[in-house]
Amino acid sequence: MPSRRAQKAAEAIREVVGMAILADLKDPRIRDVTVTYVEVSGDLRHAKVHVSVMGDETRQQLSLRGLRSAAGFLQARCAARINTRYTPKIEFFLDDGVKKSIEISRILKEVLPPDETRPPEGGEPEEQDAAGADEESETDGEANR
Repeated sequence: MPSRRAQKAAEAIREVVGMAILADLKDPRIRDVTVTYVEVSGDLRHAKVHVSVMGDETRQQLSLRGLRSAAGFLQARCAARINTRYTPKIEFFLDDGVKKSIEISRILKEVLPPDETRPPEGGEPEEQDAAGADEESETDGEANR
């Protein structure tokens, strides 16, 4: 279990790197990148930044190469934010958790039968209560007279 200090450093690194990717990096290879979580070693000298990249495999590898080339810049940003003796060396890793959860969800939708109690997507249930149906038929009957 990481210490409280390591957890705080990991959270600060996640915030700084995430904001720097959104606002400061101008590399066209780095797009649709989300920092999912950060692991920091006990001595606070190494940080593993796990990122999720939307797109196919080549797009993910291209973004990962761009992030690895920008690691020094991002490490300097972290040094300005985190007040420690040593600035953690940042390494980037691809996080497949989001991709796997989407695939599992797709498989479950194929395998499991549809839930009859849940309304269809994008609308209300198609069933009407008996009282509502009777009222409509009475008003229709009066209009036809």
